Amino acid sequence: MKKKQAAAEEPAEMILSDSFHKEEENQAPVKAKRIKPDAGEEEEVVYHPVKLSRNDLYRPPTAEELNQLKEAESLFHCSLLKMQMGELLKEVALSERRKQQIDSFIQTVIKLLQTVPDSPEVEVSDLSWLSGTVKVPFLLLPKITKGKFHMAPLASIDLIGSYPLGTCTKPHVMVDLAVTIPADVLHPKDVVNQRYPRKRALYLAGLAQHLTSSSDIGTMRYSCLHGNRLRPVLLLTPPDNNSSSFTVRVHACPPPGFFKPSRFHPQRNNIRTEWYTGLQTSHSESSEPPTPHYNSSVLGDLLPRAHLQFLSAISSQCSAFADGVALLKVWLRQRELSQGTGCFSGFLASMLMAYLLTTHRISNTMTAYHLLRNSLNFLASTDLTVNGISLARDADSTAPTLAEFHSAFQVVFVDPSGHLNMCADMTACTYMQLQHEASVSMQFWDNPTVDGFHSLLMTPKPMIRTSDHVFQLCELVKLQSSCKKLNLLSELMDHSGNYIHTALPYILSLLQRGLDQRICLLTHSLSPDPEWSVESEAPKYKAQPPLSFGLLLRPELAASVLERGPPADSPKAAEFRQLWGLRSELRRFQDGAITEAVLWDGESMCQKRLVPKQIITHLLHLHADIPESCVRYVGAMVDDVIKSGSEVPSTGEEESLVVVQSYDDLSRKLWRLEGLPLSITAVQGAHPALRYTQVFPPEPLKMDYSFFGKEKTCRSLVPKEGKPCPAYITPITVICHMEGSGKWPHDRLAIRHIRAAFHIQLGELLRKHHKYTCRPCPTHLDVWKDGLAFRIQVAYHREPQVLRESVNPEGLLVVRDNEEAQALEMATIHKPLLTSTLHGLQQQHPCFGAVCRLAKRWLGAQLFSDDITEDAADLLVASLFLQPAPFTPPGSPQVGFLRFLHLLSSFDWRNNPLVVNLNNQLAAADYTEIKNGFMASRESLPVMFIATPRDKTLSMWTKRAPNVQMLQRVMMVAAESLKVLEQQLMDGSQIQDVKVVMRPPLEVYDVVIQLNPKQVPLLSQAVDPPSVTFSRGVTTGSTAQSGGSLPVIDYNPVSLYLAELREAFGDLALFFCDPYGGTVITVLWKPKAFSPVPFKTSQVSARSVEVTGDEANTVPNVEAILEDFQIMGKGLVKSVEAKTEKWSF
Repeated sequence: MKKKQAAAEEPAEMILSDSFHKEEENQAPVKAKRIKPDAGEEEEVVYHPVKLSRNDLYRPPTAEELNQLKEAESLFHCSLLKMQMGELLKEVALSERRKQQIDSFIQTVIKLLQTVPDSPEVEVSDLSWLSGTVKVPFLLLPKITKGKFHMAPLASIDLIGSYPLGTCTKPHVMVDLAVTIPADVLHPKDVVNQRYPRKRALYLAGLAQHLTSSSDIGTMRYSCLHGNRLRPVLLLTPPDNNSSSFTVRVHACPPPGFFKPSRFHPQRNNIRTEWYTGLQTSHSESSEPPTPHYNSSVLGDLLPRAHLQFLSAISSQCSAFADGVALLKVWLRQRELSQGTGCFSGFLASMLMAYLLTTHRISNTMTAYHLLRNSLNFLASTDLTVNGISLARDADSTAPTLAEFHSAFQVVFVDPSGHLNMCADMTACTYMQLQHEASVSMQFWDNPTVDGFHSLLMTPKPMIRTSDHVFQLCELVKLQSSCKKLNLLSELMDHSGNYIHTALPYILSLLQRGLDQRICLLTHSLSPDPEWSVESEAPKYKAQPPLSFGLLLRPELAASVLERGPPADSPKAAEFRQLWGLRSELRRFQDGAITEAVLWDGESMCQKRLVPKQIITHLLHLHADIPESCVRYVGAMVDDVIKSGSEVPSTGEEESLVVVQSYDDLSRKLWRLEGLPLSITAVQGAHPALRYTQVFPPEPLKMDYSFFGKEKTCRSLVPKEGKPCPAYITPITVICHMEGSGKWPHDRLAIRHIRAAFHIQLGELLRKHHKYTCRPCPTHLDVWKDGLAFRIQVAYHREPQVLRESVNPEGLLVVRDNEEAQALEMATIHKPLLTSTLHGLQQQHPCFGAVCRLAKRWLGAQLFSDDITEDAADLLVASLFLQPAPFTPPGSPQVGFLRFLHLLSSFDWRNNPLVVNLNNQLAAADYTEIKNGFMASRESLPVMFIATPRDKTLSMWTKRAPNVQMLQRVMMVAAESLKVLEQQLMDGSQIQDVKVVMRPPLEVYDVVIQLNPKQVPLLSQAVDPPSVTFSRGVTTGSTAQSGGSLPVIDYNPVSLYLAELREAFGDLALFFCDPYGGTVITVLWKPKAFSPVPFKTSQVSARSVEVTGDEANTVPNVEAILEDFQIMGKGLVKSVEAKTEKWSF
């Protein structure tokens, strides 16, 4: 096997036959001789089999070979994942050139640091020895502490951290240098009252002052190690162009063993109340509150060298250790868990891997793939908030027990010394997020239908796209009053005055109690490490960006308006009242129980979705003194664009339900009809409103008869001239299948006549039995019921087949597929099936419909709704719910919409089919079949290929559109919209509203046709509806269930005008319009249409003749065409503006 590997390392490429590979898998490797080429010839590798002795042939496989065989067998479908991980590791590893740059810069820094001069001894609070420009990287609160300080040459300087260990990865290359502060600068009692942290900061300021004069250092900045203000660091970059490629981080540390570790026991106090508050107290040292966080900050400075030795010893035993850690770091970075205060840093990742190796949960021979897998498996299954782990093997008797660590910290992971909790700053919520992410990753790791590599290591998961609802605490200074209200003085002392991190765990536990069963997970952003110039004062705590919190909702419970508490006589009732304050009241329920309860406001679904917001603002105000004005809730900001209804705002759920209920009633009545020559075999809805995905669902309307003229013969209402266009009435398509019979004709025209007769008879029966106003037509029957228009189409299952059959001149029957048959099949079979399937998906995921409505509203607003049809958009959204990896299914419309934009912009449409596994009908083998079929005939397939269980090879939903250019445009606009929208949602200082992503750029179009708003029936649905409204012939009041005159159905002048333009000028231009109340039609000339064409009398429409010599050519007559636009749209078109003069291309 080793010979095989050696061969693979040769520079020349080898191509080995499959049979050779198969033989290799089943027997010992064949030794090969390599023929050396003659000088000057191209180097070729030729392998000759060598005769092996019988013993060699039947030699038992070695342990390494057995391992590889077992791997190949068990990881057949993961081999691609392993190869991709190998490529990723090459990408994130440091190149030799980069390492040389780093090494030379480190040598420069070390030389400069070894010449630090002495300075006279002064009081710690006396900063006169520092020059005016360099400041101390420390918030001096309280101002004064005892002790003397002087600068002295450093005792030693060492490389620590990931660089010497070999686990340093791009893109943020950080190299750590530990500078040892001389022992005579420090005093053994410096652990008390921040003396040591202040001396450490002063020493760093002295180093910064010394380095300012050197031209070998580029920029110098201060920062803090993982946001801990007690542990400032000095950041140095090289002066040349490579300054952004890596940073050297200088830590100041005490000499090893200078302080006794037992001084930092989590139950010891090292900050005295009297010193911190400046008030006389009667506390003796033994009664002082413990300061575990302060203790672990100081102790952390004592141990970095010991930690490096420990990790080096571990990594030398396991060859894949560095690669395993690198993969885990990439996984953490994509989930925003590897940086900031209380993060799971690269150091913790290395320590976790070391723990798994020392406890033999993973073996030294495992590959990086296995190390990552086992690490995630361990994180998913182990709760360090309850059962901490320790790397200490033989800890001394003074080391704290795990129970003592648990009493002081939320998450416990003890280092090899047994004294330091490495997760001291981590909140329980952050660890729960880590655990949740690991378990989600493990769920899809082995799923062959998911692109595991992309989901695991390549997809970023920012909070706004991961959490269903997000809210921010904006004015962080208000958390000072929270600390007062929650009585957290001793904790504030322990955190050295950092009121944000003092209050955070209490706020999290308060919200966790209040939201309880409504959420699966509560997460919070990790405050970024502050960075500032060495010439600036340390930034105040309130200077950091707002704290963001993410909620992962349980859809079935999150929107409940009732919080039912314990019975009135239960001992827990007082606790419930204490939590909810005055909102809690006694209520009697239908089951006779009298319990404490809280009732939240919310009538429509979009109001109920914001119940968590009411809970959060109430609890924060009541218990933490945080006013509602400081809470910025971004759970449903985008929903405004699909809201309707003036009294109770709604995002369409209630309206859709009304339509579905009315349809169900009609369906039952159709089933029960008697007197038809053939019975009805199926009634199926085929309209987006019946699957809850219509952007603005049809609303029951009561017509104002005075607005219309009346057509006497068929009792229809006709719009009067001069009045605004009447309200648009959507026909809700219903397909009614009739049973098969030998009496059905075999002629296409005869079948149509029979269908028309059925429409007439159905209309008569519905009018007779149920008093519905009906109007039969050859193609359909319109029924006016409950203020809604239903369009019933009778279908005969053999009609598409009849349309495909024709008789050739020889009298033979020929079956040939054609567009007419496909269109009929689509309307009568595929659309109803898709509607019922997606209706089922809506029942599983309550926000599916709202996500579809937002997605389609965006497509309409950006003028793409003709390129990505309603059905295609619904399937794209369905894929987010059916295959959400690496996320969980969306739990709010907003997060679903953001993921829709991400899918549109980042999916590789050129090389991959999007498989939508409706009803979970596709197995892994089907995915492979779809992928192989797609690759085999890629060129003939649609550019956007969507496969479903009923459509594995054709992608019928995207067959007609989009084309390549439009898909590229959609992807580009989606990427830009996503970037802008996420910025808008997360940054409260933005001036524009979130609707900015719904406003298309008009300057890219050649002609803009402005429409008269009076004649746009859906004007009220526009993104920015005008303040002027028009009467549309509708009155308020409840609608009659049946009877009444039939209004004009499906009358929209804009879409009719658009269809006429496309028919007349479709060969010259593309036309775009927002179907939801858009008042502009934009035109883009087709470049090819403007090349001169030889003169033909049959092709002179809208063209002018140009004669050059003997040749007569025609070119489009743009002025005449623009005039035609105006004439064709008389009464509807307000103006036609030519934006560009590019007539000749």
